[in-house]
Amino acid sequence: MRISTKGRYALRVMIELAERKDEYVKLQELAESQQISEKYLEGILGSLVRGKLLTGARGKAGGYKLNCKPSECSVWQILSVLETSVAPVACLDDDVNNCERADICITLPVWKELNSIIRNYLDSVKLDQFKRNSPKVKGKIPNGKSWNCGL
Repeated sequence: MRISTKGRYALRVMIELAERKDEYVKLQELAESQQISEKYLEGILGSLVRGKLLTGARGKAGGYKLNCKPSECSVWQILSVLETSVAPVACLDDDVNNCERADICITLPVWKELNSIIRNYLDSVKLDQFKRNSPKVKGKIPNGKSWNCGL
């Protein structure tokens, strides 16, 4: 499992928009502050709008803003819009496991548990947990251990 550049950039932009509350932020401004090309960012923002996580408005006062509360919008929601999969193995990419060995696969329970841990963890981290004033974002992973993520 590897999170793509699109997924990482989307998370950064969503954090910035969460900090800006309900104001529309222009594509050019987001691209500049995130150091991402406007063309590349436009595709990412389009996906987030189609995924109903952002609202886009045209015109002079237009731009992009969150369509969700930062306390309710999870990293999982964001990544699931942009990533083809975050499953640790291909047979868990879809809701239905079509692998011909699924019924006899001795390792499948390990991959299912890992997939569940990844999803639950990413779903537990919300946008409002990221603070630019704080040097680290802290939280708990499902097994109770602490994590630190430098921004």
